[in-house]
Amino acid sequence: MVQLLDATGARREHPGYDVHLEPVELLGLLRDMVLMRRLDTEAEALQRQGQLGLWAGSRGQEAAQVGAARALRRQDHVFPSYRDHGFLLAREVDPLHVLSLFRGVDHGGWDPVEHGVHPYTLVIAAQMLPAVGYAMGVQRDGAVGSGDPARDTAVVACFGDGATSQGEAAEALNWAAVYNAPVIFLCQNNQWAISEPVQRQSTVPLHRRAEGAGMPGVLVDGNDVLAVLAVVRAAAERARSGGGPTFVEAYTYRMGAHTTADDPGRYRDAAEVDAWRERDPIDRFRAHLRAEGVLDDAFEEALAAEADEFATRLRAGVRDMPDPEPASMFEHAYAEPHPQVLTERDEFLAAWARHEQDEQHATAGRDR
Repeated sequence: MVQLLDATGARREHPGYDVHLEPVELLGLLRDMVLMRRLDTEAEALQRQGQLGLWAGSRGQEAAQVGAARALRRQDHVFPSYRDHGFLLAREVDPLHVLSLFRGVDHGGWDPVEHGVHPYTLVIAAQMLPAVGYAMGVQRDGAVGSGDPARDTAVVACFGDGATSQGEAAEALNWAAVYNAPVIFLCQNNQWAISEPVQRQSTVPLHRRAEGAGMPGVLVDGNDVLAVLAVVRAAAERARSGGGPTFVEAYTYRMGAHTTADDPGRYRDAAEVDAWRERDPIDRFRAHLRAEGVLDDAFEEALAAEADEFATRLRAGVRDMPDPEPASMFEHAYAEPHPQVLTERDEFLAAWARHEQDEQHATAGRDR
């Protein structure tokens, strides 16, 4: 396993992987992780208050996501799953666009082209084949192996350990390998696919799946932000240069529930959660920065204040979101008008009008 920070935050060496960052960059990684966790905390509270329909948390996976996101260049593209919030924050997507998705007022309000991060998918592994297809398109556009650092592009497909059991995952790995597509398969192995442990997904370590597909597989400590950054940066450079795909298994842990509809206490022991909490990625990195003299109390206080302001904006922004127009769900099903969709829209609007009329009559009757 590639690890550059041990459990106490002390720096380690690993052959073939290293990373040297300026103090401002190191503090930026800490900021990303702290704000990502605050988003998770606030979103869970908003769901419990009835402001969101659901929330898929990412507590414990901050280093895996932030490290990977900061290893990329602006032209690289990310195909996330439904809990990859750290990639969106690093890509400067307004988190309210993420929360609007979980509130149910839109399908995610950010521009994938502008930010280089594509819409969330709730269907397990559904993002993996589009990621490979996009990478093959990049290849055919000549944006791989050209030697131009501002043009050559890598694509990241994010998924969890449970997704490796899906047929789409096997197909995506095979296509990427056969066509030498510039893809990084980033598997965040958080140990649990809802209530199923990773041992029921595979009898071998997940990164070993890469051997069967014909690509390198790397196991990295997913709670070590520097190690993840180094591994994904190397995989991205390989992809951009025309070296082909890489499978990266970030070994981490989902400290919270699968979603707010889940009760993890029914299937995992508290002792297991406590043991992983001792490996908290934010605490580990904070200890490293303190030991190196990079982090001081003034920065901590400023970051805490920023996180509070961030949380206040999230709460206010969610409550201020307007309800969508009833017919808006039909507007972007296809790029061009589709007869069946138009028929369904008209039927829906007629039913909606009858519902509104019935509500008005019921209200008038109560008033009398």
